[in-house]
Amino acid sequence: MDILANLIGGFASALSPENLLYCFIGVTVGTFVGVLPGIGSMIGISILLPMTFYLSPEAALVMLAGIYYGGEYGGSISSILINLPGSASSAVTSIEGYQMTRQGRAPVALFITAMASFLGGTIGIVLLTAFAPILADLSLRFGPADYFSIMVLGLLASTTMTQGAVLKSCASVILGVMFGTIGTDINTGVQRFTFGTMELFDGISIIIIAMGVFGIAEILATVMGNDHMSVKANVRLRDMLPTRDDRRRSAMPILRGGLLGSLLGALPATGPTIASFLAYTLEKRVSRHPEAFGTGIIEGVTAPEAANSAAAQTAFVPTLTLGIPGSATMALILGALLIHGIPAGPRLITDHGDTFWALVASFWIGNVLLLVLNIPLVGIWIRFLSIPYRLLYPGIICLICVGVYSVKLTSLDIMIVLGIGLLGYGMRLVNMSGAPLLMGFILGPMLEENMRRALLMSRGDLTTFFTEPISATVLGATALLMLWSGLRALQPRHV
Repeated sequence: MDILANLIGGFASALSPENLLYCFIGVTVGTFVGVLPGIGSMIGISILLPMTFYLSPEAALVMLAGIYYGGEYGGSISSILINLPGSASSAVTSIEGYQMTRQGRAPVALFITAMASFLGGTIGIVLLTAFAPILADLSLRFGPADYFSIMVLGLLASTTMTQGAVLKSCASVILGVMFGTIGTDINTGVQRFTFGTMELFDGISIIIIAMGVFGIAEILATVMGNDHMSVKANVRLRDMLPTRDDRRRSAMPILRGGLLGSLLGALPATGPTIASFLAYTLEKRVSRHPEAFGTGIIEGVTAPEAANSAAAQTAFVPTLTLGIPGSATMALILGALLIHGIPAGPRLITDHGDTFWALVASFWIGNVLLLVLNIPLVGIWIRFLSIPYRLLYPGIICLICVGVYSVKLTSLDIMIVLGIGLLGYGMRLVNMSGAPLLMGFILGPMLEENMRRALLMSRGDLTTFFTEPISATVLGATALLMLWSGLRALQPRHV
């Protein structure tokens, strides 16, 4: 009853004209910066953060949170339409979503993405509302060995994300891990593979990898292959509605993706990107027709989008209740809390309950606003595809360069993204997917960091990965996954 009473009080605050206005501003700005390649919610929050100095704590957090989860949704739009992820977490959506666009089903893909994001976000909000303290306690139980085991499972799962030879997927993952080693060693401070270039001391941005492997490579493949899509000029509501079969096949993936994303979002070291990748892998594993993945199957869109949205909501758990931001974007929101004199930590719900519950209530309102805002915009997004390619693609390349340059304000990043784009195009020619590369780039540094941290804490004892209960369980699941994959590979194929 206390939770219900607090939530009612939160809605009373969130529905005030001021907070409602800033919630709408947040989700609208978030959607548009998410669509723009390489911009994303972090830059949107950075730009609007000074504006929050003059707002109430509730209005400031409501707006910044709206930019965050609005940006996570907006990134899927460009992924589906032009195979260009607006954010790293939406990269996996492009695998199936872009294929649906090529089949003339872009309106359905965008509509079902909006619904999956709404339902996945709702699952995350429900769990956040009911179990925030429990989720915070759970995240505290994860140590370096446990995170290492999760990263091992994620890397193994990423090798089965796409069609094609497993060895090619493994090579793609290894290539991503190698890119992840560039920069300063977090433990020793030694420069690795920087060649004395100061711009590489902080490593390569994930935006560069995503924009190069997916964006530049797709543009090159389309131009070289002269493979242009035809789209309908006018999109009616019935063109957007998924079929009965689409709805039936999307129900369980949305539920599984929402639950998985809620759990992973609450862990400081994971978040929406890993949640969306693992949700896609899970759906491919449980599917009766895994060979259909990569051809525009709708489960490959709904599951990662639901996981992405759910994780975006529960990502606030470690930030608010523990003071541990799971990403740079969450660190900015934590900074906004401190600016307004609200210290994050276990006592935030007790000492600043009005702010906390107003923020939680705004998540519900923001998800509804996203749904109402974006379904009417589907026709407008589709119209972008009717722009002549000789005009569309130069504009996209300019946006990519601006987005990449804005991360570190260095021209070297523009040269790197073009080089990564050529690499991505070469990978496409030999039937290698870029998704495992991106997953390896994300998980590789986290794998190394947690492995070394676990060994330092155990004084070099390798058995620590098998004696910790959570780590042992995850490694056991990894071994079973490897065994199952091996047995399936040995089964004779029937023509």
